[in-house]
Amino acid sequence: MAFSDFTSRTVLFYDEWIKDADPRVEDWLLMSSPLPQTIVIGAYLYFVVSLGPKLMENRKPFDLKQIMVVYNFGIVIFSVYMAYEFLMSGWATGYSYRCDLVDYSRSPQALRMAWTCWLYYFSKFIELLDTIFFVLRKKNSQITFLHVLHHTIMPWTWWFGVKFAAGGLGTFHALINCGVHVFMYSYYGMSAMGPAYQKYLWWKKYMTSVQLIQFVTITVHIGQFFFMEDCPYQFPVFLYVIWLYGFIFLVLFLNFWYRAYTKGERLPKATLNGISKNKHH
Repeated sequence: MAFSDFTSRTVLFYDEWIKDADPRVEDWLLMSSPLPQTIVIGAYLYFVVSLGPKLMENRKPFDLKQIMVVYNFGIVIFSVYMAYEFLMSGWATGYSYRCDLVDYSRSPQALRMAWTCWLYYFSKFIELLDTIFFVLRKKNSQITFLHVLHHTIMPWTWWFGVKFAAGGLGTFHALINCGVHVFMYSYYGMSAMGPAYQKYLWWKKYMTSVQLIQFVTITVHIGQFFFMEDCPYQFPVFLYVIWLYGFIFLVLFLNFWYRAYTKGERLPKATLNGISKNKHH
C-alpha cells in the first residue's frame, strides 16, 4: 500500500469516526483535534526523559519550595472546586450511581457537566508539573516508568472522554480522584513548607489506604456495567478502559501493601515513590 493511499484511508477513517463527537465541545481549548495535546505530551516526554536530565546534569538542584507550596495548594483548591462541580452537575443532583447516561443536550445542567469534564481534562496538563519539578530538583529516582506513563495516558485518554462522552457513569472516577487529590496534595503542600510542619503530617500512613480505597471504589462502580442486563451507555469502550486502568493500579497497590505491610519488606525509595507517591491520580 502506497503511503499516500494509507494517508487517505487514515483521513477518511478519522472523518468518519469524528462524526460521533460531541459538537458542544468543538470550539473549546485543545478540543478541535487530538494533535495539539499530542504535541504537548510529546514535549513533556522529551523534556523529562532526555532534555531535562541533560540540562540538569552539571547544575545544582533548583530550590522550588515556595513554588511547590503554591502549586500543591493550588491543586487542592482546584480539586475542591472540580469535585463540587461534578456533584452539582450530576452526582449529587440526580445520578443513580448505576447506569447514568451522557446528557448531550444544551441544558444548563448538561453543559455544566461537560465543562467540568473539560476542567478535569485540563488539570491533567497542569499536573505534568509534578514531573517537571522532579527534574528541576534532580529527584530522578521519583521519575518512575509508571509515574510518567500515568501522566502521559491520563490527559491523552481524557481528550476522547470529553470529545465523545462528557458526563454519565464514566465520570465517577474523576469525582473520586478529585477527592483523593485534596488529601494527597494537601500532604505534599505541607511537606514542602518544611520540617516545622512535619508534626502535622501524622496522617501520612493513611495515604496508601486512601489510594487503595480509590481504586477499589472505581473498579467496583464501573464493574457494575458488565452485570447490567440493559444499560445503553453511549460509548462502552470508555468503561472498559476505566475499569482496566483502575484494576491495574488496584493490583499494583495491593502488591505494594502486601510487600510493605504484610511481609515487612523495606522497599527501595524509588519503588516507594513509584507506588505510594506517584500513582495517586
